[in-house]
Amino acid sequence: MQTVVLKGRGDLAEWRDAARALLADGVDPAAVDWRCGDGAGLFGAAVPPAGAAGASVPRGFIELAAAVVCHRDPGRFALLYRLLVRLQGQRALLDLATDPDVVAARRLEKAVRRDSHKMKAFVRFNELPAAGPRRRFAAWFEPDHHIVARTAPFFARRFADMDWMILTPQGSAVFTDGALAVTDEPAARPDLADPTAALWLTYYASIFNPARVKVKAMQAEMPKKYWKNLPEAGLIADLLAQAPARVAAMATSEAAPAFHARLQARRAEAPAPPPPSSADTLASLRAAARGCTRCPLHGQATQTVFGEGPPRAALMIVGEQPGDREDLAGRPFVGPAGQVLDAALAAAGIDRAGIYVTNAVKHFKHELRGRRRLHRTPDMPEVEQCRWWLAREIALVAPRLVVAMGATALLALTGDRGRLADRRGRLLPLAPGRDLLVTVHPSYLLRLPDPAARAAETAAFHADLALAAATLAA
Repeated sequence: MQTVVLKGRGDLAEWRDAARALLADGVDPAAVDWRCGDGAGLFGAAVPPAGAAGASVPRGFIELAAAVVCHRDPGRFALLYRLLVRLQGQRALLDLATDPDVVAARRLEKAVRRDSHKMKAFVRFNELPAAGPRRRFAAWFEPDHHIVARTAPFFARRFADMDWMILTPQGSAVFTDGALAVTDEPAARPDLADPTAALWLTYYASIFNPARVKVKAMQAEMPKKYWKNLPEAGLIADLLAQAPARVAAMATSEAAPAFHARLQARRAEAPAPPPPSSADTLASLRAAARGCTRCPLHGQATQTVFGEGPPRAALMIVGEQPGDREDLAGRPFVGPAGQVLDAALAAAGIDRAGIYVTNAVKHFKHELRGRRRLHRTPDMPEVEQCRWWLAREIALVAPRLVVAMGATALLALTGDRGRLADRRGRLLPLAPGRDLLVTVHPSYLLRLPDPAARAAETAAFHADLALAAATLAA
């Protein structure tokens, strides 16, 4: 057994020289005892003379090793030497994502990269008195690994116009007059006080957005171990406690979407609608729906969005609910999903002016995120309360074919909670002399991130509407 003692503070050259000597002597990885200590050197193995040929390795291994040696895992040197030996006969070893040694090395590399990222994010400089024209700053940080030398060049580029020092238990970086010096000797925590700290705390509190608070996500990105060295951390507990009240205040003072208040006022000034029992035409049904309060959705929506189209259309299209654009305009399918629908109708040779278009739910259900109103899917009770309006529309229009776009429309029309895919693309009986065709909602196509999947689903949507056109023609 040969023992190798390294200082072990993130210096790749230190490990590389020892590993080359062992490899030159053909020492088996299992016969090496790697240790960290104050003394450095190679014991029990011959060091190759100057000019001896080094090992041949892929470029990716050098980058991997440079990160892994910064980790504090005591087994990192043995792991790297094992990989080095194996790479001599397996050049593509690092491409084997399931190899145990490769997995272990990538895990250490990821931890070091993450620690370096945290250092860039959570170092807080405090200003020091300066004798010359350049301002001076100092910071204290506590990394998990030996990353000071690895991360210091970032600060040298970022803060080249000032002198600074970053002190850590793993070493220090000092930048003076454009020159960077790094040491791996542990530093003592300084007593830092900055007269501008109060200004920074005021700024941080002012930009803290309580509506976007997600405590678990925040702690995942800014673990509590860093809080003690962040001046703003003292504010976090109070800001989190105040968040619910501040969100409520923001909701009451938030500027409503364009035209919302005027349209609500116009609806309030409209004459009282006739009772539903007298709604025997689409015009009277639409007038009655303007004052619908069957479910709570009427309270947050700008207005009822009723169906539109010829009184006796052969084709009726039923969507889910109005979106933000439809809520403001008072018309169905005029937003992005409506544009997708219009393109599909045109491709199928269907004139939109000749069909009746409506939604299963007549009010826009949403939640506020700052100034944005984000769509929320209607619940079963909300769908049930609106089924009366939809049933009356179908009875008055008397279409030969109804196209249900999306699961909510299918539920409203049939009460069926089954999978949309099991019913899509074929004619189903809805009532005597009336068929049902099920397809996706156009907004589904807009949400698909993969271009190939979006193209395939769009083609299928066009095919569904082409079947609707062929059915009406037959």
